Amino acid sequence: MESRHLRYALALAEHQHFGRAAAALGIAQPPLSQQIAALERELGARLFDRTARGVFPTAAGEAFLARARRALAEMSAAASDAGRAARGETGRLRLGFIGSALLELLPSVLGGFVRDRPEVRLGLQEMSTRRSTAALLAGELDIAIGRGAPRGAGAEELVSVTVGRDHLVAVVGAAHPFAGQRGVSVEQLRGQHLITAPADEEPVVAAWLTTLLGEGSEAPARAGGFTEARDVHTIIGLASCGVGVGLGPACLRVAARPDIRVCEVSPRVELPELVMSFRAQDRSPVLAAFLDTTRERCPGVSERLERRLGAR
Repeated sequence: MESRHLRYALALAEHQHFGRAAAALGIAQPPLSQQIAALERELGARLFDRTARGVFPTAAGEAFLARARRALAEMSAAASDAGRAARGETGRLRLGFIGSALLELLPSVLGGFVRDRPEVRLGLQEMSTRRSTAALLAGELDIAIGRGAPRGAGAEELVSVTVGRDHLVAVVGAAHPFAGQRGVSVEQLRGQHLITAPADEEPVVAAWLTTLLGEGSEAPARAGGFTEARDVHTIIGLASCGVGVGLGPACLRVAARPDIRVCEVSPRVELPELVMSFRAQDRSPVLAAFLDTTRERCPGVSERLERRLGAR
């Protein structure tokens, strides 16, 4: 029994005439009669009564036709589901990201992806660059977005592409001496209690801060001390409390509050790039669809991504 036998039987039941059913199916009448007869022999039951008034299903035929309709519907649904999955319209995407990615990058990229593919199941986790890299290598994530390219064992198994650039700003409470200044110098920062990302979770940022603020200590803390904050919202909150001077990307202006002031750092200091990474051997259609959305919404990413994929 094949799917065409189901279609033939349903067409015959609908048209109640071999000639009309054959015409609707686009085949000659003799082959249709032969296939229905063969189907009845295979089933060991007469499916249709042939009368002068027309062709009508028997009790066995009615039972068979009910199942045949459902079977054909399931086959059509299976083909549709397979096509949607192959196009990345269904499935699962697990994304790990640093908090600052929510300020500019993800509202555009993730927002567009959700609108275009609402049936994809999303697993979203805010986490440090180090943790997301480890989770990506362990197969627990499909994409990681962090600050700076992944480092350490296994990083060569990843494809990483820059998806954003930003520069350093300082955040202070409204009562801080810097609050009335449009900018602060790197030299002024050296004497302040600083609020920045944890060194063990954002090693690229920590190394960069050590270089920026000068050698002489293993961490970028200076006379004023040092407080770790895991995301830009915590940096802003602690700065507003008067704990110290927060250091973060300029995009944090999006989350600025009335009780804080944002100062440019002079000279302008470029931060480590915002980087999106995924496993080089991942062939998931959902991942491919997310990369397509990223290409569309992030200028320059398409060319950089093609260079990285071509270099594998």
